Amino acid sequence: MALMKRVFLFLTVNIAVVLTISILVNLLGIQPYISARGIDYGALLAMCALWGFAGSFISLQLSRWMAKRAMGVELIDPERPGGAEERFLVERVRSLCQRAGIEVLPEIGVYQSPEVNAFATGPSKNRALVAVSTGLLQRMDHQAVEGVLGHEISHVANGDMVTMTLVQGVVNTFVMFFARVLAFAIDNALSSRDSDRRGEGLGRFGHFMMVMLLETVLMLLASPIIYWVSRKREFRADAGSAKLTSRQTMIHALESLAGARVGATQAAPAVATMMIHGEPRGLWAKLYSSHPPLEARVAALRDGVIE
Repeated sequence: MALMKRVFLFLTVNIAVVLTISILVNLLGIQPYISARGIDYGALLAMCALWGFAGSFISLQLSRWMAKRAMGVELIDPERPGGAEERFLVERVRSLCQRAGIEVLPEIGVYQSPEVNAFATGPSKNRALVAVSTGLLQRMDHQAVEGVLGHEISHVANGDMVTMTLVQGVVNTFVMFFARVLAFAIDNALSSRDSDRRGEGLGRFGHFMMVMLLETVLMLLASPIIYWVSRKREFRADAGSAKLTSRQTMIHALESLAGARVGATQAAPAVATMMIHGEPRGLWAKLYSSHPPLEARVAALRDGVIE
């Protein structure tokens, strides 16, 4: 149930972004795609792409701020770390960033949670945040923590937040596009059903509500695409950590996570796809899971499937 709660929150945020954009477009009366001859599909697609990608990139720019507040992250001053654990985190992150070719040290933080997890987020390689849970620090040894940090630094080095933003922008674009095409078709079908109602159709408010409903449904149906890309990025980040540290270090980290799990990730939607692990169970959960099973990730590293 915890995983499904996280999935619900992630989908809710994505749907909310699209619906907010649609409400704004409607209030501003921006409908350059409708003419006396019907829909101009090129103009509609251009408008949907503009607003769909705008929403995704706004979320990306706010990702660090949202993550810090949603997760209660306490930042570590890299020049004056408070204790042995903080010094270890700063030294490891700095070393891994140098190996990964990241010039600017990410913000480093810790958040209070019994879960054994970590995440990375941020709009670019040089404006990133890497955070670990107190549960991870308490229940994992330094080798495992290094593997986890390598995984998160790989997310940063690979530009995975930008990749996921682009994917979300594409999904937003086509969700908005097809919702309007279908709403227009339904409107025309209703208005032409009998001569007494010709020209009325759904009405302006009804048309708007139909677009909202269709966007919600289409976003739910399209979200597995986002999660599929996320799962692929997890395998790549594991491989990246294996190169930054060692294959055995990353395998040890994943096996330690498997042995220390205390429940599914209770991550904020803004960072759920950049966490180190989740717990997909069952077909429905797998379709809407941002992470592959830990066992599959260990097997991929052992078999050298991801290089």
